[in-house]
Amino acid sequence: MFAMFIDGTAEFDEALGVLEARGESDFEAVEPVVREILAAVRKEGDTAVRRYNERFGRSTPTLIMREYPGRQALLSLPSEAREALELAAGRIRAFHERERDEGFRYTEVGVTLGVRVLPVSRAGVYAPGGKARYPSSVLMAAVPAHVAGVQDIILATPLAGDKADDLLYAAAYLAGVTAIVDAGGAQAIAALAYGTESIPRVDKIVGPGNRYVACAKRLVFGAVDIDGIAGPSEILVLADDGAEARVVAADLLSQAEHDEAAYPVLVCGSVLMARAVQREVELQVATLPRATIARAALAHGAIFVVPDRVRMAEVADRIASEHLALHVRDPHDLFAQIHRAGAVFIGSMTPEAVGDYVAGPSHVLPTGGAVRFGSPLGVYDFVTRTSVIDYQREALERDARAVCTFARLEGLEAHARAVEIRLVDKPGSTL
Repeated sequence: MFAMFIDGTAEFDEALGVLEARGESDFEAVEPVVREILAAVRKEGDTAVRRYNERFGRSTPTLIMREYPGRQALLSLPSEAREALELAAGRIRAFHERERDEGFRYTEVGVTLGVRVLPVSRAGVYAPGGKARYPSSVLMAAVPAHVAGVQDIILATPLAGDKADDLLYAAAYLAGVTAIVDAGGAQAIAALAYGTESIPRVDKIVGPGNRYVACAKRLVFGAVDIDGIAGPSEILVLADDGAEARVVAADLLSQAEHDEAAYPVLVCGSVLMARAVQREVELQVATLPRATIARAALAHGAIFVVPDRVRMAEVADRIASEHLALHVRDPHDLFAQIHRAGAVFIGSMTPEAVGDYVAGPSHVLPTGGAVRFGSPLGVYDFVTRTSVIDYQREALERDARAVCTFARLEGLEAHARAVEIRLVDKPGSTL
């Protein structure tokens, strides 16, 4: 169920290569259907969104709610649930407040340069409504947008139409969501990307979803920005022989229970530790309510046994995992040797679950090895930057020769003349 591979063998390299290629999503099977949905929503608007909602088993009389019962839902929750949501929202907001970028401006010899930073006007947050509903993901995606100053945050999620929606309403309220679209799947992504009669077009879409949602986000990119293509959840645990096997196993299973396609992976320093973790995984998975899902995910996982910490760091960088848990001596020292991870959990007292809920940083992270070029969702995802260039005459006179030389080297005479015309005074001219 949870295969072990020893460094230096062909099987080790082959298994590691399979993990490195895990982000190469194959949308061939779903892309024709997704393209059909996108085209229909773009042409028919609300009518198409309702039709596809009904095709997938839902009737949606009201597609968008600007007045949703968020505050009432929050107050109606049991106190323990309400306090947990409020704690998470406060922590997430406090963390992302520190990401704010005010831009900059400076002047040097007649030239003022800078960057102006402004929020996008409207953001779309997608929240799944299939196998599970995650109010935490609403907070993790919408709060950074609200902190960035986005004025209109639209949550798209298929509602249940009963008290089960209260958690989502409450999370949306705490996160600053301004409207909720009752739709899921590719039709929700299309509505956010292109706009309909009732649903306004957004500037950016964030949030995870199934293959249809991921494929739709990829196809609408360009008409709208996206945060990335989310794949199955993944965790990489690094453990030396001083780690507790039962704690390591618990961390691996915390991600395995998310999805049958999840990737729980262990890199450890000995066969002894590998076998101890295998035994603990077998014991713990047997009592999980989502044991069937976890067992399926474990089939995608692996244990890699390596000889030392240097090799441990090298393998971690090759896997480039969404979540990285360090169950080792001197975890900060080992982390300094690792360059690719979405979120790192330092030491045995930092379970990945705190990052999912209350630590503060958004748990919306790159998957499939995309941490090689991507970052956790943050305030910076919801702003645009404008370069500011302000020349005075003396500065243009100083730089004119270089600018005109560059322009003529590239065969762009009009560029050069646009500089020179500003520096030639003519009778009657104000230049």
